[in-house]
Amino acid sequence: MDKIGALLKDNAYPGRGIITGMSADGKSAVAAYFIMGRSANSRNRVFAAEGEDLKTKAFDESKVEDPSLIIYYPVRTLQNNLIVTNGDQTDTIFDFLSQGKTMEDALATRCFEPDAPLFTPRISALLTFAEGTFAYKMSILKAADAEGAHCARQYFCYEAAAGEGHFIHTYQCDGNPPPSFAGEPELVEIPDDIEAFTKEIWENLHEDNKISLFVRYIDLASGEAQTRVLNKNV
Repeated sequence: MDKIGALLKDNAYPGRGIITGMSADGKSAVAAYFIMGRSANSRNRVFAAEGEDLKTKAFDESKVEDPSLIIYYPVRTLQNNLIVTNGDQTDTIFDFLSQGKTMEDALATRCFEPDAPLFTPRISALLTFAEGTFAYKMSILKAADAEGAHCARQYFCYEAAAGEGHFIHTYQCDGNPPPSFAGEPELVEIPDDIEAFTKEIWENLHEDNKISLFVRYIDLASGEAQTRVLNKNV
């Protein structure tokens, strides 16, 4: 089990990343999401809270080149579910859950992003709460071939365990194009302190490429949430 800072500090471009798990004391569900960018269009963003949800917004509207893949809801809540993704598949999952269907049903209708030659993977997480505990799923949709002709859909289901979380990100590392994430989500330590966890992630993201970070701790007994949002553009 790794510390998240150790996985991030020497990786200039993991892209967008999701971390889910349980705090070390077993009292909180934890979800985090960060975005990075290399282009001016990607870097021209901030996270903005909308109630319990989160939206990406342009920092400078006059500099927006293409909003289609950079403006979306990364975080939405629905009853006892918390949805975290790196694209507009957040809304797809929300709509399918509203109809009594599953995350897998929703993502069967989606594939990786249409941004050749990157074919950026769509990564998603769903936390489902029940009786003072929770379970979570993670998914990645990525190109199954160099031409982007086929989509590989992978799903990972976890029971929450104190102090443990899982980290999935769009790219393995920097490159031209950067290679897609491969393998299972990485096992990481989750501390009790939201401030410490937020700081560890933010300070180890590459200074030039990091853009925004969201971290939420949800008390499993009361349902009360603590949320931290950091933006490089302020």
